[in-house]
Amino acid sequence: MFQEHPQDVLTALLAWHDDGQRTALIVITETKGGAVRSAGALMAVSETGASAGYVSGGCIDEDVKLQAQAAIRSGKTKALLYGAGSPFTDLPLPCGGAISVLIVSNPDIDTLESMHQQLNDRRSVTVSFSDQGEIKLRQRDTRTYTYTPKLRLRIAGRGADCLALGKLANASGIDVTLQLTADTDIAAAKSAELTDIQKLDTPTALPKAHDDPWTAFVLMFHDSDWETGLLRQALSGQAFYVGAVGSQITHERRCLALLDAGTPQAEVQRVRGPIGVIPSMRDASMLAISTLAEIVGAYHDTLVTNSAKTAVILLAAGASSRFEAGDKLLAELGGAPVLQRSSKLQSLTDGPNLAVIGPEQPARAELLRKGGWTVFENPNAKTGQASSLKTGLKHVPNDADQILILLADMPLVPDAHINALIAAMQPGIEAVMTKSDGTLMPPAIFSKAQIADLMAVDGDMGAKGVFKTLRNTRTVQLDPTKAMDIDAVEDLERAQELIDG
Repeated sequence: MFQEHPQDVLTALLAWHDDGQRTALIVITETKGGAVRSAGALMAVSETGASAGYVSGGCIDEDVKLQAQAAIRSGKTKALLYGAGSPFTDLPLPCGGAISVLIVSNPDIDTLESMHQQLNDRRSVTVSFSDQGEIKLRQRDTRTYTYTPKLRLRIAGRGADCLALGKLANASGIDVTLQLTADTDIAAAKSAELTDIQKLDTPTALPKAHDDPWTAFVLMFHDSDWETGLLRQALSGQAFYVGAVGSQITHERRCLALLDAGTPQAEVQRVRGPIGVIPSMRDASMLAISTLAEIVGAYHDTLVTNSAKTAVILLAAGASSRFEAGDKLLAELGGAPVLQRSSKLQSLTDGPNLAVIGPEQPARAELLRKGGWTVFENPNAKTGQASSLKTGLKHVPNDADQILILLADMPLVPDAHINALIAAMQPGIEAVMTKSDGTLMPPAIFSKAQIADLMAVDGDMGAKGVFKTLRNTRTVQLDPTKAMDIDAVEDLERAQELIDG
């Protein structure tokens, strides 16, 4: 089993702990020159010397294990340097660079379990490591890293091509879901130890998809009865990659069928075909390698995009004029103020986190500051949402790559939706907005190149007007029940009913 992903490293460490062993967690804190792994890569070691993950191509891993075992015995955190400038002259790095690692002995298990659970739940997690070995979630410190869920591959199809791709991905440590129509294929998949298998019975009753921003979907069919429905389902979800096997002529036919079915042109253009870094391979094994290489490349691009510095602007300056019971943002919803629920979404990005309030709203300011927001007052809040947006934009730092705009009175927006917006903000995309029940709305992300246009908006038009003038945009669908805003007491009551189920 591959154990290079943080989720797998933590799985091993937690299993050792459950067996009564002491452990150490190792994190690469810095690299110089050539390096096999990047800063933030994890490795785990048990007191008996078992290990999961790695920090190099083998040139220093054995010494790191020994150092970790010593740290476990002493109970002390160690910071070590290997390569150029290191005291370990007998362990040179062939690349000529340097690797700094932090060995955290006997790390806090509760924190690691929380980190592990978030990754299992398909949520990214931000973790900081202090010099003293403290590991904290969602807090920024000297060394802060964001870990994303593992790559997942959903394959729908039939025959050798489908099975070959599933086997190769599974052997590479990728989570695989196979959706198959033929009983013979299902039997072959089970014999190859592929366990997540779904039977496709009819094109009109597809299994519910659970694609997230770290899921790739591949159609391995040459069957028009199935293709359009499966592709429309994938395009309506959050998958970072949607591809379909076949020739250029087949791809053009599929695209026309999607358009005829009412799929927007921009969504149809997301479908990749012919798939693979070497298109139109004729052998199942070679097609699998070519396709998986393309998917891994797209996954890498997604991670690079997700690492872009995102400034967050939370618009919380509304006057609550239609709310009959005081300040709507301070009203309790599910055991917490509305504002606290909506402002928690800032933890999904690397900041800075900028909140805009109106005059004489000290309770809002206090709650936001406690939640890690930098608060600015908009003295002209009554003139409309645009003035609050401008207030926030004035404080966006120059090194921000993009701006995420949130509304404080939308407390039901899930983490997964923010992750999907960020994932959709691929290179060349100017903006991504939420679309719910046919209506454009925040949350939204804009490239920093759009700041000047956003600064020119007036009244309550907000960012939507700018979005409509752009050419390279995307939208991400949001269930209307998650998109509701709180304006009146009945809205709050309805939101509470949704939370209670």
